Amino acid sequence: MTKIFRPAGIYPVLYAFFDTNNQLDRAAMRRQVDAALGTGVPGIVILGLATEVQKLTTIEREKLIAWAAEDLSGRADLGVTISGTTVEEQRKLARYAEGCGADWMILQPPSEAALARVEPANREQFCYDFFAQVMDGFELPLGIQNAPEYLGSGLSCDAIERLSNQCPYFQLLKCEAPSVIVQQTIERLGKKLTTLNGRGGLELVDNLRAGCAGVIVAPDTFDWQLRIYRAFVSRELAEAEALYKRILPVIVFVMQSLETLVCYGKRIAAWRMGFEVAFDRSPRLAPTAWGVEAARRFARQLGQFP
Repeated sequence: MTKIFRPAGIYPVLYAFFDTNNQLDRAAMRRQVDAALGTGVPGIVILGLATEVQKLTTIEREKLIAWAAEDLSGRADLGVTISGTTVEEQRKLARYAEGCGADWMILQPPSEAALARVEPANREQFCYDFFAQVMDGFELPLGIQNAPEYLGSGLSCDAIERLSNQCPYFQLLKCEAPSVIVQQTIERLGKKLTTLNGRGGLELVDNLRAGCAGVIVAPDTFDWQLRIYRAFVSRELAEAEALYKRILPVIVFVMQSLETLVCYGKRIAAWRMGFEVAFDRSPRLAPTAWGVEAARRFARQLGQFP
């Protein structure tokens, strides 16, 4: 019988930090895991959009998975986002993650370049078949990232329901959507799938009200969001709302675009952990003096990680 996996809480998705030689920074990656474990999160995620996965080689992706597994050492769950242009590419990375001890995986849809070769009317079926083929034969909890605004494609609720019936280990849905849409999705699919949202924690309290099990967010404010989650599940709603109001300006600042998140959100996280961003891998958004000043102000307001 297929084991049902029910994640719940706040899961930081790690940034990719680079050294002055444009190589992955081992110490900075370990520091993120230490900060996450210090707050008691249920798990972390690697290779999400905040990890700048599209800028990483296959070797670098595998390296980050192995480092995260080593640093966690089973003390919290490891979720891995799987991306790749072809089914074979995704299955290969998924097998590598499985071998490193990943506890669950989230599949991204095929790339925009792959979708461009498919007629628009056939793209949802193409994505459906792509996910089903990648999932085939895996026996650990699997999810899909349904984020058409960020990834260019997605599945309807009907298609998601069919996929869950076909693939028993498809148990998770990672949304990147407003709470109104998330609520409708959960109302339709909640008994079949566990839904997590992203969007940097925007509408966090309302996402929880809508039935989200939690969120996957970048490390800059995850500890505050964990406090909000704990207050919410303890029915301390006034406290949850008050905490959310305190960090909302930070979330709005970094979530103007994915490029803004990687530029300024990464800096806020680094300063809170006690180090500087040494290098920005291209293509990148170059920080401005005003933006850096604002980001430093937010980092001071949020305080240091333990």
